[in-house]
Amino acid sequence: MWRHSIKPRPGWRDKVVEQGLVFPMTDLPDGSERPYWNESAWYEVTMDEVLHLERVTEELYEMCKHAAAVMATGDRFNDAQLGLASGTLALVQESLKREDRSVYARFDLAWNGVEPKMLEINGDTPTGLLESAVIQWNWLEDVFPDADQWNSVHDRLVKWWSEQRAAGAFPGNEAHFFNSGAETTGEEAMTVAYLRDTAAMAGLATYGHEIEDLGWESSQRAFVDWGGRQIRTAFKLYPWEDMLDDEFGRYILAGVEREPVQWIEPIWKTMLSTKAILPVLWELYPDHPNLLPAYFGSPGDLLEWVAKPLHGREGGNIRIHTISSVDDHVQDGPYDTDTMVYQEWYPLPSYEGNRAVIGSWVVDGVAAGMMVRESDGPITDYYARFVPHAIGSEPRPNPDTIQTWLNE
Repeated sequence: MWRHSIKPRPGWRDKVVEQGLVFPMTDLPDGSERPYWNESAWYEVTMDEVLHLERVTEELYEMCKHAAAVMATGDRFNDAQLGLASGTLALVQESLKREDRSVYARFDLAWNGVEPKMLEINGDTPTGLLESAVIQWNWLEDVFPDADQWNSVHDRLVKWWSEQRAAGAFPGNEAHFFNSGAETTGEEAMTVAYLRDTAAMAGLATYGHEIEDLGWESSQRAFVDWGGRQIRTAFKLYPWEDMLDDEFGRYILAGVEREPVQWIEPIWKTMLSTKAILPVLWELYPDHPNLLPAYFGSPGDLLEWVAKPLHGREGGNIRIHTISSVDDHVQDGPYDTDTMVYQEWYPLPSYEGNRAVIGSWVVDGVAAGMMVRESDGPITDYYARFVPHAIGSEPRPNPDTIQTWLNE
């Protein structure tokens, strides 16, 4: 990849807000702010790089599904060791056997020009979706209208809802969408609203709520929304590990629902949202070119490592240990650090001090596009910036070609 400086569009802030991005700026601890959506730069990738990232992403996703099935047996970890409510792994096994529907996931990859390395996967509650699917595409339309971008996220999301609807997957031709009211930045509400839009475009009736409004109707033995409507299909941007600890989680664990809710993402995705999957992948696929050595509970034979909490997000509570540093680099955060996963330290590539991580999207098991986030330090955290990308020297394909790719 190459990083290029560029002059932002006039009125860029109003443009992205109109397109749905609720936080174009990030508030800094000193009271100032700087762009979260950073279009003073863009990343150039080649078509060969895109094709390679696609192959790697899809192979890694199949490997993760295999690892999830292995983890669900309980042979390597039990519920408590994974920080999950008792009975979770049994539900994961059942979910995998049913092949419960999953719509999307995102890998975080470090790429220094040799082979992309998997840092982690968020298979349960990934964000950055609207920015990837809509905001950076509209930027491309304005700035490089004849160029292409690795970005079929939006089309594939609408296609997934449409195909599932046509197959009769959604009782009542409807779906509920939940985010947590406790998340105050608007990021989760924005992401859920966008996914709700893609479902509506596919012809579903949709209902939006906060997860705190989820109710239980004892006489029906069913979950209901605040208006008393039975919930039959629900997308929730709310971690399974928290959901099963909540008041109503016990009904899911006990299996007392008369007609169980079809949750999206399904409960088997808990295995793709815990860092415990990293050492399992390394055990199953040792020396794989796109994996980094990783161990559960201790650094093992690693001389330089990153310690990650099982359920951490946005870099919280990460510790970096390198030979050259006198003290470890430690990131504050709210997550439980009693059990950590240790992964080989792999520095992010630096572009004039901007350390870039690739977010590689999967929709319905297919590689669908990328996002780039930059940070000033070695950890991609809350203060990271989203930077758009384009495929260099590659004309945009015609609509028929795009449709052929989607159908494939």
